[in-house]
Amino acid sequence: MFTGIVQGTAKVLSIEEKPNFRTHVVALPDALLPGLETGASVAHNGCCLTVTHIDGNNVSFDLMKETLRITNLGDIKPGDVVNVERAAKFSDEIGGHLMSGHIMTTAEVVKILTTENNRQIWFKLQDPTLMKYILYKGFIGIDGISLTVGEVTATRFCVYLIPETLQRTTLGNKRLGQRVNIEIDPQTQAVVDTVERVLASRDGGHQAVVDAGHKA
Repeated sequence: MFTGIVQGTAKVLSIEEKPNFRTHVVALPDALLPGLETGASVAHNGCCLTVTHIDGNNVSFDLMKETLRITNLGDIKPGDVVNVERAAKFSDEIGGHLMSGHIMTTAEVVKILTTENNRQIWFKLQDPTLMKYILYKGFIGIDGISLTVGEVTATRFCVYLIPETLQRTTLGNKRLGQRVNIEIDPQTQAVVDTVERVLASRDGGHQAVVDAGHKA
């Protein structure tokens, strides 16, 4: 599990391509190295990856075909930078919201509005059916960052970013057309799905009564 509070950024040093598979090496910040072992989980742009090799600050991770397909990690090149977070411990402060590191889809940056002290970024989901889980003032994970949803339309949503978030993460460098990883808040998803099931069962029961009345 992760908290959605990005602990730093890491430059991608190299990428080794294999059939339907990729290994990339990043330079992890010194602060994230203590206690790091092979098999540990580190989120890259919110996607949970497993450490496969450690050589000083150079840490290797394997990416499967499905990860490359669903997330924006398949777009990165050597020299690019990713947001990183070590897996949370039970004693850690949860400053954001609990996140699994399982990316559901990506979103395209479609509008950026900048003012003196903050930035508003609008996104369009690759899978529009997931918009039902994007709620005003709800939680969402964007490239591993726990954020509060701002305005929401039928097809788009935005978040507001303070200078600290812009400085500590990669969102400060995002440009129009670029993709970000999206993790939906699981509690929001559970509530929405439950309400849908309850309403569907009620509608089904009502229809059954109507049909019975017609037959009578």
